[in-house]
Amino acid sequence: MFVKTYCAAVNGLEVTTVTVEVSISHGMLFHMTGLPDAAVKESRDRIVAAIQNIGLKFPVADITVNMAPADLRKEGSSYDLPLAIAIMAANEQLRTDHLHEYMLVGELGLDGSLQPIRGALPVAIRARAEKFKGLIVPRQNIREAAVVNNINVYGMDSLLDVVQFLNGTRSYEPTVIDTRREFYEQQSHYELDFADVRGQESTKRAMEVAAAGGHNLIMIGPPGSGKSMLAKRLPSILPPLSLSESLETTQIHSIAGKLNRNVSLISQRPFRSPHHTISQVALVGGGVNPQPGEISLAHNGVLFLDELPEFNKSTLEVLRQPLEDRRITISRAKYTLEYPCSFMFIASMNPCPCGYYGDPTHHCVCTPGQIQRYMNKISGPLLDRIDIHCEIQAVPFAQLSQMQPGESSEKIRERVIRARNIQTERFSHLPLGGGREGGRIHCNAQMTERMLHEFAEPDAASLNMLRMAMERLKLSARAYSRILKVARTIADLAGSEKVESMHIAEAIGYRNLDRGDWAERGI
Repeated sequence: MFVKTYCAAVNGLEVTTVTVEVSISHGMLFHMTGLPDAAVKESRDRIVAAIQNIGLKFPVADITVNMAPADLRKEGSSYDLPLAIAIMAANEQLRTDHLHEYMLVGELGLDGSLQPIRGALPVAIRARAEKFKGLIVPRQNIREAAVVNNINVYGMDSLLDVVQFLNGTRSYEPTVIDTRREFYEQQSHYELDFADVRGQESTKRAMEVAAAGGHNLIMIGPPGSGKSMLAKRLPSILPPLSLSESLETTQIHSIAGKLNRNVSLISQRPFRSPHHTISQVALVGGGVNPQPGEISLAHNGVLFLDELPEFNKSTLEVLRQPLEDRRITISRAKYTLEYPCSFMFIASMNPCPCGYYGDPTHHCVCTPGQIQRYMNKISGPLLDRIDIHCEIQAVPFAQLSQMQPGESSEKIRERVIRARNIQTERFSHLPLGGGREGGRIHCNAQMTERMLHEFAEPDAASLNMLRMAMERLKLSARAYSRILKVARTIADLAGSEKVESMHIAEAIGYRNLDRGDWAERGI
C-alpha cells in the first residue's frame, strides 16, 4: 500500500514542506531515500520500538520510504512522527482519509512518547501558508506553535494519542493562545533599571543617544566602574518590540532550541553576552548541523561583548560585515544559509592590561608598548563601525553613597521612544527595500549615505568643525558618516529638525577613542 504524510524541513529561516512517501510490498528490507542524515536514518529503530510499545505491530515487509523533495537534505529527529504514521497507515493500522489535512513533526521516544523539537514556530507558519487544516506537534512545543493563528495546532503526548486522533477514536481540542494579550502583558516588566545606577551621567547620556538611534557603543574604563552594570540595563530603555519583530526573533530562538518551553513569544529585546572564549562559528552561526550564532540570537536586541580585547582577534573581525549588512550569510560545501542579525553592538574594555591607565586613584603599571599591543587587539575598521566611544571613570564614594536613585529607565525610555517615532515618520515615505536589509529603515543607525545628505546635511559652521575633527583625530570616511548619524539622533532627542553645531560637537565628543586621539596621549 502507498501512503503520504507531510512534515517540514527547516534550513536557516527557510522552511520547506516535505512529503513522506511510504510503499509496502512483500519482502524484508527497509529502504530510505531523499538525502536523510544519520539522525533520520536512525529513526527506523526508534519507530520500531515506539510502535511495538504502544501495542501495535511494525510491518514485516519490504518498506520503501522517500522524502521529497529528494535533493533537499533532511536533518534531525523531527521526521520520526510523520514516518511512523505513514508506515502504520501503509500497513492499514491507521485511517488515511485525513492524513492530507495535517502536517506532523515530532521526535519519538522508545516508549512511544513525543519529544520536543527545534523550529516548531517556523514550521507552524509554513503549515498555515500551505493551507493545512492542522499541525500536530509534541506537547512541549505547543505554546510556540499555537501563536500562529488561522491553523489548528494540537499538542500530543505520545504516538498513541496521534493514532487515536487520526482514527477518530478520541477527540482533541486545538490549543488557542491569545497572542496579543500575552505579548503585551510580559512586555513592560524589566528586572534591571537605570535608577539603580549612581552617577555616570555622561555615560547614561551616551547610552540614551545610542538607544534612540540604534547606534553601536563601546565603553572604556577601569575595573569596577560600572560598564557591565550599565550595559545590562540598556534593554530597559530601548523601544518595545513590535509584534512582527517579536515573531521574527522568536523564530530564530525556536530554530536554535533556546526558547523557554513556557514562553510563546519573546516579548522583550534579547540581550546576549557571550564569554570571550567563544569561537567564530558560535558567534556568527554555522556548524555541521547549522545553527544561528550569537549575533542572530541578538537580532532586534543587544549583543554585549565584555572585555573586548580578550576575544580572539580573528573572531572579532568576523563582526565587520554583519555590523554593516545586518545579515549574515553562512556558506559551506553542503549548504548556504542566511540569518538576520540586526542588533545593537555594545562593548566594554579596560584602557590597558592592568586596567588603570589614566585612573586618578590607581597607578598604572603598564608600559607604553603593552598598552599599544592591548589596544591593537581591536582593529581600526572594527572601531570605525562603533558609532559612540565613551570613557567612563569610577564613581566617587560621595555619589556612590547617595541614597536617592538615579533617573528611572521608564523616563529615559519615554524620550527614546519619542526620538524613534520621529525617525519612523521620517523614513516612512521611503520605498520598501531602501535599507541594507532590503526592508524598511527604522532608525538613524541604518541610514545610507544618500539619506545622510537628505536628513543630516551639516551647515557651513558644522562642516568646518567636522573638517578640524577629522584632521586632528585622523578619522576615516566611515567615522565621518557615523558622526553625522549620531548628530542626527542627538537632534531628534532635542526635537530639532536640523542638525546644528551643538549636535555635531556632542557627536564628535563620542569619537574620543579613535587612534589619533590615543596617539596624542603618548601611547
